[in-house]
Amino acid sequence: MTDLAAHRVSLELTHVIYDASSDISFLLALLTLSPILLMPAYAVLAVQTRELTIINMWAGQFLSEGLNLVLKRIFKQERPDDSQLHLNGYGFPSSHSQYMGYFSAFLICHMYFRHRFASTGFVMLDQLFRVAVYLGLAVWCTIVAYSRVNLLYHTPHQAKWGLGIGVVLGVSHYVCTELLPAKLPDSMFGRIRSAIVNHPISVWLQLRDGWGVWADGGREVEWKQWRTKWLKQHARLAGKKTT
Repeated sequence: MTDLAAHRVSLELTHVIYDASSDISFLLALLTLSPILLMPAYAVLAVQTRELTIINMWAGQFLSEGLNLVLKRIFKQERPDDSQLHLNGYGFPSSHSQYMGYFSAFLICHMYFRHRFASTGFVMLDQLFRVAVYLGLAVWCTIVAYSRVNLLYHTPHQAKWGLGIGVVLGVSHYVCTELLPAKLPDSMFGRIRSAIVNHPISVWLQLRDGWGVWADGGREVEWKQWRTKWLKQHARLAGKKTT
């Protein structure tokens, strides 16, 4: 048992150390796991919707993680000296901060430039809802970056740079792979996206570019189709009961 215990280590991917005497520290420990929890969300959405924009965003997230590993190996900056966490790996830039910076920036760009939510019928309420979503994403990624500092995993410098790199990468990736193909379909970016959509493998996988057709990605159309079929089915069942 002693030999077996000596070779056991903590899985740092999900292992978070926090101040047990602080409720805020506990909340930050939960929020700092956001990048880990978002990965399965990406996978579920990609498989369920087959939506190219979601798959593209997910692919960009992996590119961001790869860039983070490269930057850490280049700069080789240690984590905070007073953390006493004995963590493996370098601290610059913060991967969690970079992850959330990319995620929030890409999503905000998409909702601002292309996605349209269902209208409430009141322009002011529609605008307030959009602003609330933007602020929610910005606050979320900022809190995750702050949690890395508060929990002593990174210095403020490492967290700020991670967040900034993620934001720049998210905006750049969205502009090059989503916005320009939509605005300039005959450009190089537009032709590449069109080639991906029309590729035999994409057709076989039933990938689609929903936002290239509908402002909401096809959500309302799909709901109306479901609603029509559901009402017809309900009417048939009601007719059988009366006969």
